[in-house]
Amino acid sequence: MIRLTGVSRTFGGRSGSVEALRGIDLEVAEGEFVAVVGRSGCGKSTMLRLIAGLIPVTAGEVRVGGTVVTKPRRDIAMVFQRPALLPWRSVLDNVLLPVEIFGWSKSEHRDRARQLLEMVGLSGFEKRLPHELSGGMQQRVSLCRALIQQPKVLLMDEPFSALDALTREELSVELQRIHMEHSATIVFVTHSIDEAVLLADRVVVLSPRPGRIRKVLDIDIPRPRSLGRNAHFEDVARCSAELHELLLDHEPALTA
Repeated sequence: MIRLTGVSRTFGGRSGSVEALRGIDLEVAEGEFVAVVGRSGCGKSTMLRLIAGLIPVTAGEVRVGGTVVTKPRRDIAMVFQRPALLPWRSVLDNVLLPVEIFGWSKSEHRDRARQLLEMVGLSGFEKRLPHELSGGMQQRVSLCRALIQQPKVLLMDEPFSALDALTREELSVELQRIHMEHSATIVFVTHSIDEAVLLADRVVVLSPRPGRIRKVLDIDIPRPRSLGRNAHFEDVARCSAELHELLLDHEPALTA
């Protein structure tokens, strides 16, 4: 579904250039959930923006569904750290925003929007404005807005990082359920090792800048998963410990 081949990205500026990513080779299968972790500044968000077609690669190639990505596409949706809901629009109208942007029929998608809101526990909040919702509820609306276009690929850039710990875990469980029901292909950037182990089929560990793939860790733990004590508690703890060690282990700096 997603293939990155020799992907590098360098940003230029007055004070010189910054190499964010170098030589990324990665394949994500259809329906797979891949998390990306690494230290701040290692290029995690840059990778998502390259897949989304929001910025061009400096070298290499990004393909989604066999087609080279050169610009934003309707079959790729992105959820950001902040919900970025339009404050003057109701919950329902925020969810329907992509429908208007793509010129689709609102009447044909209104029922779908209501179903999505019901799925994330927001039935009855359709007419509320964003300021009347908690942060977790706003992020659920943002997720519905991304899903309304029925994307083949869902990119998520630290979508739960601004939320409290309990809300984060609650939404992680919700996202597991949505993924299991809809089989969407998801690439999920996070700073949280626990979040990565809870959600992902595989976790991609990036090195410090320039970001390179240090390791791809398989998370072979049955779903649904939780951080509480259960039959898979030891497996979750083992995977989390391995990721901690990888992220704490400093690699020698690369020479140009």
